[in-house]
Amino acid sequence: MTHESALAEKRTAVTHPTTALLGLSWLHFLNDGAANFLPGILPAILVTLHRGASSASWVMSALLIGQALQPLMGWWSDRIGGKSLILFGVGGTSLGLVLVGVSTNLGMLLIVLFLIGLSNSIFHPQSMASARSLAKTSHGTVMSVFLVGGEIGRGLYPLVASIVVASYGLKGLWVVAIPALISIPLVALLLPELPARHADAKPIAWAQHAKPAAALISYVSLRALLLYALVTYLPLLWRQTGGSLVAGASLITVLLIVGVIGNVSGGLLADRFGRRFVLVGSSLLSALFVTLYMISSGWLLWVVLGFLGIAIFSTLPVSVLVGQDIFPENRSLGSGLALGFGNSIGALLLLGFGATVHVLGIRDALWMLVPVSFACTLISTLLISYDHHKIH
Repeated sequence: MTHESALAEKRTAVTHPTTALLGLSWLHFLNDGAANFLPGILPAILVTLHRGASSASWVMSALLIGQALQPLMGWWSDRIGGKSLILFGVGGTSLGLVLVGVSTNLGMLLIVLFLIGLSNSIFHPQSMASARSLAKTSHGTVMSVFLVGGEIGRGLYPLVASIVVASYGLKGLWVVAIPALISIPLVALLLPELPARHADAKPIAWAQHAKPAAALISYVSLRALLLYALVTYLPLLWRQTGGSLVAGASLITVLLIVGVIGNVSGGLLADRFGRRFVLVGSSLLSALFVTLYMISSGWLLWVVLGFLGIAIFSTLPVSVLVGQDIFPENRSLGSGLALGFGNSIGALLLLGFGATVHVLGIRDALWMLVPVSFACTLISTLLISYDHHKIH
């Protein structure tokens, strides 16, 4: 029995694919919310730790660096099959959310944040492969539905966490983890059981995939730097100008929640017009909207951030599909490279961005994100030149 036929057989044994996909998307909401709440309360944490804005990059990088293990987790997921890594991952991120609230010093906080990032790495490769297994066609659309859950979680949790911390302090964060504790055992019943990789399965052609994989990782790394710099420093810049903790978190919420439109439309546009259209167009629009944000004020800031979020996140389902197609022998590994490994490099680049903030200040440093967006455009043109990997 081939790997694809085994997937089809497993698929018929579970709940209706649409129900299973919605369950996966809900777990993605809970996982990515618990793994990305930090920007909304980062100003409060820095005040508690008596740290300046330049330390924000170190704290955020501790959360993000664990994503470097996503390719390894993808390889492991492909070997064991099933759905256990999905459940273990979302459980770990939710537990980490609680532990952040009781961390008493910087060292403990950094360890907890790394464990959240590790749990996030465990969750994603198997869940993305599981989502793709539920679709026979329109893979871009299905991947968009799955990713929407995560992006809504990334957008809402910073705001929710900021409201909880403003009302009850950091120790009240445990309240935010309650939905996950209730949902995990219930949604587990809906998920498909992925088959384990057969011993005689086709080996990975590393030499053949090296160049497109390098281009993809470079693209994702710069896109991650763009996003991480925005979610880390926009609330801090807001606080520096006298704004409230909750209002600063709302900037991130608008960027990420409105960005869900990009998540959905990116997959649909890729299915209709091709991946070239999405990758190049979104990078150019990102440069435009970063520029507009830097010269705007008042209510226009939220409007521009919404459009910027759409531009950034329209590439997410496309890059996941590209990673999976570059590594057809192990799509979980491809997913891990497309998200986790590239994102972890973006986290390392964020440390360099933090040094720039220390020298130039937040506002001047944010202008550097314009050339970063143009660099994404150039790399995307290189990436889509690998036609034999279906990047058309």
